[in-house]
Order: sequence, then structure tokens, then C-alpha cells
Amino acid sequence: MRTIRPPGREVIPVAEADDPRVADYRDVRERDLVGRDGRFVIEGEVVLDVALSRSRFALSSVLIAADRVPRLGALIDRVPPDVPVYGAAPAVMDAIVGFPIHRGILAIGLKGAAPDAAAALAALPLRALVVGLVGLANHDNVGGIFRNAAAFGAGLVLVDRGCCDPLYRKAIRVSAGGVLAVPFAPVPNGGAMIDLLDEAGFEVIALSPRGDETLARLTPPPRAALLLGAEGPGLPAEMLARTRTVRIPMQAFDSLNVATTSGIALHHLVHGG
Repeated sequence: MRTIRPPGREVIPVAEADDPRVADYRDVRERDLVGRDGRFVIEGEVVLDVALSRSRFALSSVLIAADRVPRLGALIDRVPPDVPVYGAAPAVMDAIVGFPIHRGILAIGLKGAAPDAAAALAALPLRALVVGLVGLANHDNVGGIFRNAAAFGAGLVLVDRGCCDPLYRKAIRVSAGGVLAVPFAPVPNGGAMIDLLDEAGFEVIALSPRGDETLARLTPPPRAALLLGAEGPGLPAEMLARTRTVRIPMQAFDSLNVATTSGIALHHLVHGG
């Protein structure tokens, strides 16, 4: 079968939506809800670039709209040789996915085994920044926090069981690939998260509207862990009682969107003091 883009990296044409080679891309929205058996979906040029340059996750395949292939030659050439790249006409790609896929670029990643949180903390340098997420079920907020974590150089994100999967399609997209760039590890709950951080020598800073200190007066410690809770309930009282609590003073409201808050706090922990 003739390739779409000779003589560069081979792009294998897909002419039918029921082609078994692209079965992982079928009915994307429905399978967002039921899971993909250890796989996840990457969308867009920016995120695929991160996946090919800074991600710990392997790719299973790539699917690109045929009209995008000529412009994406340099990106396509970076796909590992053992990962197939498929090309389909936009209408065929939409039929495969189940809705109009305007970005025209998808890939399937492989989750692999989740890192051990204690080992990941132990591997961090003497100066390090960690983010801990507790009960964050909103994909937009989780994605936004990962984007900020990547921007400010966080070495690790810890997520408790109450959080959504960071590898959910929308979270990855909102993070602009930050979920793929910043290592993350699961923990059972907030209490276990604090235990691990204490053992690893981190000063645990809990962000809360009820915090005892203002962020502007906080001198960033060399090993800082910033804990963030869901909008509304925030962090549980028992966690606040065990940590250094910090607030961001404001006038018209008592709190900010948690992703916005994370950017302010991470900037201070990196550049403040």
C-alpha cells in the first residue's frame, strides 16, 4: 500500500473507519468513561511534541489527518521507528473518533506501572518542589495544575485516590502536555501523603483560605511540598492540623480557582523570599 508521505517517515494510509489497526481510536468520548485498559489518548501537536521529547510514557501509535501530514513532517520523523503512524482523510478520522477532531492529531500512550511514591520522593535532589493533590476530581483543574507544575519545575506530583486520573484525555490536553512531562505517583490518601513527605524531609505547606500565614511572607524552604484541595471543601481539617498553612489574601472573594492559586503559590515557592 502506498504511503502518504514518501520519502520521509512512513505514514500508513487508513481508508476505512473500521480498519482494525486504528481500533484504539474508536469512540473516544465513550471510552473516556469506561477506560482503555492501560492506554490513554494524546491530542494536538503541542502535546505530541511533549510526548516525543519529555515524556516517560511510551507510544503505541499515532493517527494524523491526511491534510496535516505535509506540515507535520518534522514531528512525524521524531516518532520512534517501532511506533506506527497512520494517516486518514479528515472525514474518515472523524468517523473513527466519533466526533469532529479539529486538531487532526491523536496518539495512543501506554500507562505502564505507576511509580512508587516513596521511591520517587527519595530520588529527588536536595532542593526540590513537590505538589500534592487531594480530592481534585475536576479534569480542567488537574490539567491546569500540572501545566503550572511543569512551568515552575516541580519534580513530582502526588495524587490521592480522590483525584481524577491525570491521564484522562481532557486533563492531558488542558495541561498542554504537563501531565506527560512532570512525574506523578499515587498515594492512598492525604494522611499517607503527609507521612511520606515528612519522611522525605519536605516542609509541607497547605494552601487554604484559613491559612495561618500569608503567602507573601513565606520564605520558600529548600524542599517544599505544596498541598492543594478541591474547590469548595478544600483540604480536610486533619491535614491542615498537621501542616504549615498558608493563605493568599484577597478582597472580593475568599478563594481563587485552584489551578490559578497553584500558579501563584508555585511562582512564590520558586522565585519568592
